[in-house]
Amino acid sequence: MEADVVIVGAGAGGAACAWALASHGVRVLLLESGGEYLPAHDNRLHLADWEQHPFPDDDKHTLPYRFGPLQPLQLQWDQLRSWSHVFGRRVGANRRAQKYHHVRGVGGSTLHFSGEAHRLNPAAMQMHTRFAVAADWPLTYEQLEPFYVIAEQLIGVAGDSHDPLRPRSRDYPLPAHDHSYASQKIGLGCRKLGMSWTANPLAILSRPWQGRPACNYCGQCARGCPRGDKGTADLTFVARAVATGNCLLRSGCHVSGIKPGGDDRVEQVRWIDVQGAEHAVTARVLIIACGAVQTPRLLLSVNDAAAPRGLANESGQVGRNFMETLAWGSSALHPEALGSHRGVPADGICWDFNAPDAVPGAPGGVRFNVGMAEADLAGPINYARRVAAGWGHVHRANMKKSFGHVLSVGSIGEFLPNDGSYIDLDPGAPDQYGQPVARIFSRVDEPELRRLDFMARKCREILAAAGCDRPFEEFGTYDTFSATHVFGSCRMGRDARSSVVDENCRSHRWRNLYIADASVFPSSGGGESPSLTIAALAIRVGAHVRDRLAAREL
Repeated sequence: MEADVVIVGAGAGGAACAWALASHGVRVLLLESGGEYLPAHDNRLHLADWEQHPFPDDDKHTLPYRFGPLQPLQLQWDQLRSWSHVFGRRVGANRRAQKYHHVRGVGGSTLHFSGEAHRLNPAAMQMHTRFAVAADWPLTYEQLEPFYVIAEQLIGVAGDSHDPLRPRSRDYPLPAHDHSYASQKIGLGCRKLGMSWTANPLAILSRPWQGRPACNYCGQCARGCPRGDKGTADLTFVARAVATGNCLLRSGCHVSGIKPGGDDRVEQVRWIDVQGAEHAVTARVLIIACGAVQTPRLLLSVNDAAAPRGLANESGQVGRNFMETLAWGSSALHPEALGSHRGVPADGICWDFNAPDAVPGAPGGVRFNVGMAEADLAGPINYARRVAAGWGHVHRANMKKSFGHVLSVGSIGEFLPNDGSYIDLDPGAPDQYGQPVARIFSRVDEPELRRLDFMARKCREILAAAGCDRPFEEFGTYDTFSATHVFGSCRMGRDARSSVVDENCRSHRWRNLYIADASVFPSSGGGESPSLTIAALAIRVGAHVRDRLAAREL
């Protein structure tokens, strides 16, 4: 099989990189271990019990991983334990390993994301220079900005183009979504506290765009979009790449090995297809885009005399500097019937504390947003289970009084790397292909706990200012690992001694090896959702690779 470039992983990074190459005549082989998502088959919103069907997370749609021991909980931070008026306060001496939320399949985790399409705050790209934490990005916001524009146009991002934090050279292609009634109430609470409230940039169409329909505001983005109005990587980048005739997509193909060669080049990629047959390909360039958990797993799995510590791990940094989602959510009842189960998830956002110096005593920013859909309070079953108290007639009456009345405020914040958070290989049972699986170690340090405490207090203040009763449940990452955004395990940087790839996301040693996913992030940002930055970086990688190919430097 012939290809100029082999890309492993068809999520936001691999898909965007495939388009950037194939659309300029480069032959691409795009390998994805999962299958192709079929909305009519995999989506269940048309069923009467749709609320019982989250996005598929069985073995077909996820990759195996395990957890290392998680840290003991401390009495001084007991106010950050998750709790519910139904289930009580979460108990246990140690942090609980719940889930790494990801999707194995063409489109990756964009298939079930809420559509947030954020640019990184430029101030968050110099954390080490300014605060002596994390690491600086080896490229500037200005260097990345043109690629943000390309990604936004291809995806069809809807947003308010006025953003004083993130300079723009071009407006969003689509106007922002109007705020729902519930979002308006949260915005009112923010304004009472002297905070701003603006439209959240979303990869969800506010108008028809390039053959895709506008959103119908069902509010179930996380369960998978059956209409195609959400800008998932399969419908945008992959479809366009394949349409060029230069991209061959192979789903259900699990990469089983990478062979290093001479002259500091990767020589061969091996994979197993869905029928169990083994294949191998030699390419001029290999790009890995499997995410911040599976990319280091794949690199560390290479066992070769030329790479005794794993591929691209000359610095010993593969798997290190892992950053997870620092999150908090508070939910309370509002006296008015707002129909808060409807509408675009996270249609409103507050960036007031997004800058890395905005939270007192804890370098690193945070954001606040509408959170009902993230809390999965978008249907009657969860209202019955988690909101309405009592039994029988009392429960029925409380359901009538509460349905559509819940307001949730969510917050996501900076997670600084530490030596207790990393990815390695589990020495225990291998996966179905006989390969070691990724093992996640996580530690939440005091800067994160101070930031999380600020997030929790501010969420409660916003709800109270919006006219709500005291919260009836709150969930956070102090006592639970539950991560959607993960970063940093193959950090990019200029110094080969402390990073894995350079400013072009190329291995410092292996001249034809690149990484195009969030594992290269030197810092996590102040609550920005990473998918748009992943896509922009990947398009930039594609541009760099095609230029080097044209110059016969690869």
